[in-house]
Amino acid sequence: MNLDDARKRIDSAITQYGQHAAPAIDLIMAEVRSDLGTGAFNELIEEFDLELMYNITPMESHHSSS
Repeated sequence: MNLDDARKRIDSAITQYGQHAAPAIDLIMAEVRSDLGTGAFNELIEEFDLELMYNITPMESHHSSS
């Protein structure tokens, strides 16, 4: 999956299921995390406001700050 496909699928899930889209979005986001990594995952959460709307939280990056 690429980022553009993920955006289309999330948008479609939101259109189809509205406030009940969380289970469908969770599946899409699991695939995004697996295929594209944490950065893309967090980008989509911010772009679609998934944390506020569906309680899907961003992942912490594993970069050390030392």
